[in-house]
Amino acid sequence: MLCTVEPDEALADLEAELSALPTVSTAWTRPVTRGNIDAVAAAASAGDAAATDELLAFLRPIMVRYCRGKLGRMRPVNSPDDVAQEVCLAVFRALPTYRHLGRPFLSFVFGVAAHKVADVHRAAARDRSLPTAETPDLPDVEESPEQIALRRELVEQTGGLLRTLLPRQREILIMRVVLGMTAQETADAVGTTPDAVRVAQHRALTRLRRTVAR
Repeated sequence: MLCTVEPDEALADLEAELSALPTVSTAWTRPVTRGNIDAVAAAASAGDAAATDELLAFLRPIMVRYCRGKLGRMRPVNSPDDVAQEVCLAVFRALPTYRHLGRPFLSFVFGVAAHKVADVHRAAARDRSLPTAETPDLPDVEESPEQIALRRELVEQTGGLLRTLLPRQREILIMRVVLGMTAQETADAVGTTPDAVRVAQHRALTRLRRTVAR
């Protein structure tokens, strides 16, 4: 004799199975912070226009600082601000299909930003006519020619030092020192732990000290 399952029993089993699956809360409150950004992103992915606007407004200044830190004073095809805008646009386009699978949303955003910055570096490498130092449109009356020259030399030396680091070390150091991100925020962005971030930062600084001492 075949064993059958009554419809009500089957529905109950299905409901129990679905209730056991992890869910993503779309509840969010203003203002957007690093603490609630995952909830805001979940709401934006679900089609909440207000959450989308708040999310992009929160991300833009972070992406501007990140792109400026990564691109330095190099004059790429696009300015750091333009690249940051492209990152925000790419995030906006990805929101409808973004899946929250336990990975911090900021990690996803920084991943998009890293790809955009890499694209700019590749484009600059192909076009050797692009200057490496950015010339201001107007003279800076606050600085003398000697001060401007010294500042540019410092920028070039700093960029040269950063290029001696491993890519992961350089990225972590920029986030921690240039962007002022905490170890936890940096860990969320690069997909590791705060302890690993601190170790990488220590090794990067040690390597820079040794390079300078040579």
